[in-house]
Amino acid sequence: MFLAESVRKARIIQSATFYMVWTKPRVFSVPGTVAPIRHQSNQMTRLKRAISMPMLLFFGLGNILGAGIYVLIGKVAAESAIYAPVAFLCASLVAGFSAFTYAELSSRYPHSAGEAVYIQQGFGQTWISRIVGLLIALAGMVSAATVSRGFHGYFSVFLSLDAALVISGIVLLLGGLTVWGVRQSVGAAALLTVAEIIGLAVVIWAGRDLLASVPMRMPELLPPANLSVWTGIGLGAFIAFFAFIGFEDMVNVAEEVKNPARNLPLAILLALIIATVMYALVSIVAVLALPLAQLSTSTAPLTDVLAQLANYDARYISAISMLAIVNGALIQMVMASRLLYGMACKGWLPDALSRVNAKTRTPVNATLLVVAIILALALWLPVQTLAIATSYIVLIVFSMVNAALLALRLREGRATEGWSVPIWVPLFGLLSSAALIVFELVQRWAA
Repeated sequence: MFLAESVRKARIIQSATFYMVWTKPRVFSVPGTVAPIRHQSNQMTRLKRAISMPMLLFFGLGNILGAGIYVLIGKVAAESAIYAPVAFLCASLVAGFSAFTYAELSSRYPHSAGEAVYIQQGFGQTWISRIVGLLIALAGMVSAATVSRGFHGYFSVFLSLDAALVISGIVLLLGGLTVWGVRQSVGAAALLTVAEIIGLAVVIWAGRDLLASVPMRMPELLPPANLSVWTGIGLGAFIAFFAFIGFEDMVNVAEEVKNPARNLPLAILLALIIATVMYALVSIVAVLALPLAQLSTSTAPLTDVLAQLANYDARYISAISMLAIVNGALIQMVMASRLLYGMACKGWLPDALSRVNAKTRTPVNATLLVVAIILALALWLPVQTLAIATSYIVLIVFSMVNAALLALRLREGRATEGWSVPIWVPLFGLLSSAALIVFELVQRWAA
């Protein structure tokens, strides 16, 4: 008993030392509190806890929906053919294990720079935390660049303008909103999420007869035990995984969430469940509504699906699709800027990125850097390249976060408070994420 108590006290002292050494100013941080950031005028300026549970759910759900199905359904079908819905479900399974891992870790450590903090707690190596933090920030910026490029495809339904002009305009506009304030940014994201859900619901409703025919067409939709078919599904799942990216970004606004130890895990899991159901229904409608050759090459796939199914004006769904894409980019900007801010607060990045504007109470310097990088990527790389790069980065981060929870559980056991998952969850999360990376690399190399 004495030895166990001594070890426990030593761990508490070690954790406190980490926060006192790395947090600026030198203040010990505990879950549920915000370490104040010293502004240039030497006044104490903190992030504002303004995000409620419903706002947080819409924030995460909007990011997941906006980043994926509106842009990439055709790309997934190009790899997986009529089995694209299976590819989406496989991607959901891989993301699901990690979502439960994030649920426990966000309950234990509700701080900005979430993944970097989780890695530090799991492995105690600051250099690993820095790399992981930068990777997830990069993933957010690449993801925002991906959907920003996708915006032009739907915008061209209304007006034919140069792609670079349209992409630059939307990125700079969203950057201004992100600087304005977190309540305004997340509030706008919540409204845009409603539009996204309406758009997908319209597609599902228009394809209701196709969905009703699924029981009869099940042999057509279920893949056979054929290696080449499942190879295509695996490649499609790797791209479809991008569509589930977003729930992990929620942890990076932890210091602006009300009651984060409860609301973060709940919102993460609800967002992933809702997105999975909607993706499954929409992808079934898409592969049954359009010839695969048309679906796989479309720059505005859901517009084409509705045009095939019903007498809808293409501009309506294109407008909703544009809002969905805008939402995905906006949320990634908020996430990446808060992550860089949180890392700077702990001394892992230059102090200038930790400064919070006293008027807007947002990390302006970090936001401006994020906007500049997103704009450069969006103007430089094509959509599919950006999506694949994002999936690689996020799967690497998921592998390391799952490994961090495994290390914590083996060292400290189950959490006595908050969320706790069985130890096989992070183990399966680590193995499935790593397996998808290896599978993609092998297939790309063989091709």
